[in-house]
Amino acid sequence: MSIKNQIMADLKQAMKDKDQDRLRVLRSLKSKLLEREISERKDGEASLSDEQAVEVLMKAAKQRKESIEQFEKGDRQDLADGERAELEIIESYLPEMLSEDEVRDIAQEKINDLGAEDMSDMGQVMGIMMQELKGKAEGSLVSKIVKDELS
Repeated sequence: MSIKNQIMADLKQAMKDKDQDRLRVLRSLKSKLLEREISERKDGEASLSDEQAVEVLMKAAKQRKESIEQFEKGDRQDLADGERAELEIIESYLPEMLSEDEVRDIAQEKINDLGAEDMSDMGQVMGIMMQELKGKAEGSLVSKIVKDELS
């Protein structure tokens, strides 16, 4: 079952269960997926691939993480906890992310393959890394690791 179909099925179930928190998050995700689907349309209908759906979900997860960070800085733990609960729901639809060690291993391999030696080669390494790790690792983590490896 595609990610979009799974979200739609879970949305119906949340309505039946009267799970308001889950329902709110799933409606938000449905809306974001439909927006992306409409933006991808050319001459009629288009449907999102799972890869495109993962991009939408990763963006939503990133927004929640940033909100959590801001709420914690502002001493609003109640709001941070709400965002954390939403993040858990979103992450349940994302494929399992690679660990920092796995990303580091891939980065070292790519750096060796490209013969990259310093920070001037970072753009080249990042381009290849993000292509390969799209939907499997966050860009900020990949960037941090590539910087560490090249410095």
